[in-house]
Amino acid sequence: MKTNCLRACHHTPLLLHSRTRHTIPHFLSPSTWRPLQSPTLFSTKRLLAAPNAAAATTTTTTTTNDARVLREGIVEFYDESSSLWEDIWGDHMHHGYYDPDSSVSVSDHRAAQVRMIEEALRFSLEEPTEKPERVVDVGCGIGGSSRYLSRKFGAICQGITLSPVQAQRANALAAAQGLADRVSFQVADALEQPFPDGQFDLVWSMESGEHMPDKKKFVSELARVAAPGATIIIVTWCHRDLAPSEQSLQQWEKELLNKICDAYYLPAWCSTADYVELLQSLSLRDIKAADWSQYVAPFWPAVIRSALTWKGLTSLLRSGLKTIKGAFAMPLMIEGYKKDLIKFSIITCRKPRQSLERALERHLSREYIGLNSQANHKSVTNDGLTVSDENYRSQALPTVVFIAEAVRAKSSLLLAVVLSSP
Repeated sequence: MKTNCLRACHHTPLLLHSRTRHTIPHFLSPSTWRPLQSPTLFSTKRLLAAPNAAAATTTTTTTTNDARVLREGIVEFYDESSSLWEDIWGDHMHHGYYDPDSSVSVSDHRAAQVRMIEEALRFSLEEPTEKPERVVDVGCGIGGSSRYLSRKFGAICQGITLSPVQAQRANALAAAQGLADRVSFQVADALEQPFPDGQFDLVWSMESGEHMPDKKKFVSELARVAAPGATIIIVTWCHRDLAPSEQSLQQWEKELLNKICDAYYLPAWCSTADYVELLQSLSLRDIKAADWSQYVAPFWPAVIRSALTWKGLTSLLRSGLKTIKGAFAMPLMIEGYKKDLIKFSIITCRKPRQSLERALERHLSREYIGLNSQANHKSVTNDGLTVSDENYRSQALPTVVFIAEAVRAKSSLLLAVVLSSP
């Protein structure tokens, strides 16, 4: 099913793309651009979709050497380019969110980047008053999103990045802005996050998913560190969803994406539908997705214009070959958007609260009563879950009924523990 309803209301969840047209400046037309040559980082294998599936699922096979080359390339690229980006664009290393067909100044572009954060929160959070207390920023850049979210919610934020330069700069900015006690950053891999299970109320990934060679593991790690009931927000670059009759992208589409991959150190792309399927496979709830491509349309032309200023050119020349190569690839991103190949997607979901309820059951039935007592135990949740345990009988305690409301759960958990003498 195809739809163009995003034009009517951008907050409407979508799984398929809308057709948005973008204009490429004639002096930067991709037809006049010749990419720098470099070997393809990865070999990819596309699996056929199940019968009647809306889109084929993309998987990427990588060798140990492939993963090492990709990781090193990402680190070097962001070590080189982050200071240039900060000089011209400020704290936020991501797209801006614009009204369609708007013409904006550089200062407006910075405001649009902040608006992107607000729009992502508005799309994702159930209640406007919802305030997460613990946030992880996966692929944090120089920490712009983390510092903004910490100030907005009063939250404790932890960011991870592969780039030591970014982590050091992010911590320095947090200290300079008086946020060092609430915001911190470290070098870590998003596919092996250094956090315990269920740590965060908000799991935030703003334009980092495109760098992940194993999308399934990436999404699994986001879900693992999310607390029960937590919101997971993924804003990322995707390719278009495949039609039911398609087995893969067209050859010209693959070639265009490969050029972008070589410039920005990306593994194989996937579609928005692929992300949705991955989230569904983890039994995550309230999954929503939308194509925001038309709302980021002014961004890449603005980046190109900023690169063509005297400040931009001199900074670019000082930054290094990887950054220069990335600058030459910018018209390809515009071409991909114009041809409806590249999609700027937001995908959000919630981790089920049931895990919290079951944890509370175990805590109340054993810790509150005490491991030394024995009782007939019954617990009933609003989901209809019933647990009976005949191993618990008490010889000393009278009959007691204990009713508790699940912590932070939207609906109450009624836990009845009956202790009876023999």
